[in-house]
Amino acid sequence: MKILLPPSETKRAGGRPRPLDVAGLALPALAPQREAVVDALVALSADADAVRRVLKLSDRQLADVDHNRMLRTAATMAAVDRYTGVLYDALDAGSLDQPARRWLGRNVLIHSAPFGPVGALDPIPVYRLSAGTSLPGIPPLRRHWSAATSAALGDADFVLDLRSEAYVALGPVPSGVPAAYVRVVTEQGRALNHFNKKSKGELVRTLAHTRPRVKSAGSLLSWAGEQGILLRRTADAGVLELVVAE
Repeated sequence: MKILLPPSETKRAGGRPRPLDVAGLALPALAPQREAVVDALVALSADADAVRRVLKLSDRQLADVDHNRMLRTAATMAAVDRYTGVLYDALDAGSLDQPARRWLGRNVLIHSAPFGPVGALDPIPVYRLSAGTSLPGIPPLRRHWSAATSAALGDADFVLDLRSEAYVALGPVPSGVPAAYVRVVTEQGRALNHFNKKSKGELVRTLAHTRPRVKSAGSLLSWAGEQGILLRRTADAGVLELVVAE
């Protein structure tokens, strides 16, 4: 199983003095696309006015220009530790034991805008780039990433897709790969926002603790039932609902 998570706009600072190794990231077939985006971001960051306009930065966010300018030399940290915010606070990967973290490394991909999907334990630097940004010198990110990312996901035996729609567009799961897209809802079926992220983080944390062998939506549903998690099929093929209390 591969679990696809969205990134977070907020990120933890610091890391080890080990520069970004594009060739060492998960899904190495994406190296050309990664190199192109990193080059474009670094080049854009040489022009403070242009980067501010393209990335829509406020005065308080201008430090992000430095992060992007130093993408190739900055300190790195495991992606699952780099991201903060509601989902990653609920996942709380830093408190997991080593077997659970190794499971995350084997099974979880975090879909970033500059690097595409990276492994949970892949070391990455701080950056500023969202899925909807258009960078000078390369096609819009949706066109730049979509086909290559879909092809790179083609070897998965089952994909649990917890991404937001913006990141799904950067690399849809190929039609030939068994997959389940998860929506978080109330008992009445109303979609949730804050609880959406929190519940996805808790779901992945429970998976990492229990480390089940999941190769289909059916086996995922069986596991969820054993854990007391209300996960149910919907009328939409390939879509599951994670039911939570408000």
